[in-house]
Amino acid sequence: MSAADSFRPHTETLANGLQVTLRHAPGLKRSAAVLRVAVGSHDAPLGWPGLAHFLEHLFFLGTERFPTGHNLMAYVQRQGGQVNARTSERTTDFFFELPPAAFAGGLERLGDMLSHPRLDEADQLREREVLHAEFIAWSQDPTAQRQVALHEGLCAAHPLRGFHAGNRDSLAVQQAEFQRALQDFYRRFYRSGQMTLSLAGPQSIDALNALAEQFSSNVPAGEAVTRQPPPKLMASPQAGYQQISTGRLDQLCAFEGLPVASPQAMDFLCTWLNNSKPGSLLATLRQRGLADSLEASTLYEFAGQALLHIAFKLGNDQTLNDIQPLLHDWLGFFAAQDDWAPLRDEFAARLQRWQETATALQLARWDNEDRDVRLSEHDLSRLREILKQLHPSESITGQWQLPAPNPFLQMASEAPRTGLIRGQTSAHRGLRTFAQDRSRGRRERSPMQFSQGLADNTPQGAVYLRWRLTTQPPLDLSARLDRHLQELREDARQAGVEVTFESCANQWLLKLVGLQAPMPLVLEHILTKLEQPLPPVPARSETPLMPIRHLLKELPNHCQRNAQSSALALPESAPDVWTTAHWDGLAMGLSAATQGAIGPALARVPGIAAQQAQPTTPCGQQIWHTLQTHGDEQAVLLFCPTTTPALPDEAAWRLLAQLCQTPFYQRLRVELQLGYAVFSGVKQIDGQTGLLFGVQSPNASAAQLIAHIEQFLAGVPELIQQLDDSTLGAEQRALAAQFQGASLPFAQAAELLWQGKLAGRPSDYVQQLSDAIVLLDREQLLDAVRHLIETEGGRYCLTNGTCPGSPWQAAE
Repeated sequence: MSAADSFRPHTETLANGLQVTLRHAPGLKRSAAVLRVAVGSHDAPLGWPGLAHFLEHLFFLGTERFPTGHNLMAYVQRQGGQVNARTSERTTDFFFELPPAAFAGGLERLGDMLSHPRLDEADQLREREVLHAEFIAWSQDPTAQRQVALHEGLCAAHPLRGFHAGNRDSLAVQQAEFQRALQDFYRRFYRSGQMTLSLAGPQSIDALNALAEQFSSNVPAGEAVTRQPPPKLMASPQAGYQQISTGRLDQLCAFEGLPVASPQAMDFLCTWLNNSKPGSLLATLRQRGLADSLEASTLYEFAGQALLHIAFKLGNDQTLNDIQPLLHDWLGFFAAQDDWAPLRDEFAARLQRWQETATALQLARWDNEDRDVRLSEHDLSRLREILKQLHPSESITGQWQLPAPNPFLQMASEAPRTGLIRGQTSAHRGLRTFAQDRSRGRRERSPMQFSQGLADNTPQGAVYLRWRLTTQPPLDLSARLDRHLQELREDARQAGVEVTFESCANQWLLKLVGLQAPMPLVLEHILTKLEQPLPPVPARSETPLMPIRHLLKELPNHCQRNAQSSALALPESAPDVWTTAHWDGLAMGLSAATQGAIGPALARVPGIAAQQAQPTTPCGQQIWHTLQTHGDEQAVLLFCPTTTPALPDEAAWRLLAQLCQTPFYQRLRVELQLGYAVFSGVKQIDGQTGLLFGVQSPNASAAQLIAHIEQFLAGVPELIQQLDDSTLGAEQRALAAQFQGASLPFAQAAELLWQGKLAGRPSDYVQQLSDAIVLLDREQLLDAVRHLIETEGGRYCLTNGTCPGSPWQAAE
């Protein structure tokens, strides 16, 4: 089989009707699979709402061949990958990402669980309770409820107006009629002709094809099902409606009879609707004080129908009548462009850059939706029909402009020079000479360290800059900075560089991760922005997060014991925050050419060049932080730092996390049915490594949830003792392999090296960590568990519940 273009996947239909897309991308460190089944919540029998979603859950309960502990979820977690599924209106997706060496095992388990699902009634009753807890959390989540409310103007007969989540009342597991409906639904839709499998990874097309053929042989054969088209979206001749609330306008646009094409047409329109550069719709709305933000997105596309959502955050509630004419005037300007040639070229350039930095899972998702970097003629036909149904103005009155070209897209994205010094060959790459070590030593004594921990012969790089503030920042600094950098950050993202600027107590961290070619120019523009006055931002109430997500967002702030920003002096102006701060940083994977180009920008970093602060040490206390959240459900995060900062302790903690992940989930979510959100793993905060346990429950209190977690931890020694030497060794090797350069994605490696810097680790920290995991023995692991249970490293609990008292100390 011939090799495929790296920007275009190989596609074919196998003998049993399974459609496959195969993408060979040699630069990837992981492999991914996305299986889309042409069935969703709208296809479930009317009498059993939520049946499609329920069946998706049941697939993950294990099979006779791969029971709990060995099924797809447990296998992927053990290999350090990611796995999930999603039931949408008309599709159900199953997806995972793994190191290439473990990829075949993941596909084998995915095929087995879809071919031999465990539909035992007792299992169904237990899983229904999990689904019911998920339903309760969903019903209290403002974002989810707002999405449901957006459909209220649609025709009552359209399935978008129906209930599809599923709960205890809608899933009558013990009724024979329900069981027949479940079996019939599975047999009808979960067949090869209904499925599209997308594989992406560093493997050759022939190797990926062999995996697809093997998967296909285990999937029940069957032809594609013809589904009845839904009723019209609107009951009236109108093509849309508005919803108005305090400070917000939601414009819904319904489309019928659209030509068949990929989702690209609507994506193209939303891209330019969302643009904020001078001459755009959003820039004009802001200039006139009519709206603060605009976000256009597609809510639904199926069988020639589509629903476009344009959300405006208003400048004031008296501006409603002024927005609609401007929207239609801009649409008229946009529709009048001659085939959008310059916009199509930039759109294609953005997508090509995105593909250069996308993960295996992102690429597999992209291929599964039949997307391309360029709009096809079918896409253009669909776009023209979309614009026609939007009824744009024929006589344009506004001074609209096409957006200026993205300056960062002009930078070349070829791989940098390999960085070999004279006398070295490619066989020496990755080896340091004595001269290089001396150079590294000088650099590591400067505020910006250039790490040798990542190869400098790839297109990707990362720059981390940290400021430790000495003056108290304005309360609205984050919101104003976000607005100030919004356009620049979007331009950088389109050019292949993800820019984030996050605060934690008195620290602010700027991250640039992605293609290194445009990185020096991006950094230069950001630093220039920091010297400028920040724009005012109208006060806006944010949509509250569900409790567990709120806690996760705030956890780093509450674990920073040594960052008391309330004691800092007030600055005279926002720029003074940076000029008086102490800064340091870490650059990773940059070629010599990029390092040279980034030097002048680093000379402009505001603040005082400083050496890094001392690593955080465990407090040894059990601190209880209470945080008010939205909703009635109780949620807890328990963070357990390592006893010491020594590398063997971190290795032991990581192995414990690996061994506990599946049993913890099984115990608290499946057996005790405490709630939908149950997870555990390793978390690093400001260089401090710890185990993180999280639970959100509709029934249990915070104190009860903590008691359940502690009870689980008390049983971990027995769990370890039950593992034979062969199994424990396999777990260690699988974990150690996750930190090898061949399977560690760049962004993950960069974050590990940054956390290693904060902890005072050397530049080869990741390799040392991998070696330390392999060297652990059973006694060391049991000793680590004892330290964990006896809380020798201390604990932090962040929760929306009240402190239960001793041994917990309420945070001040």
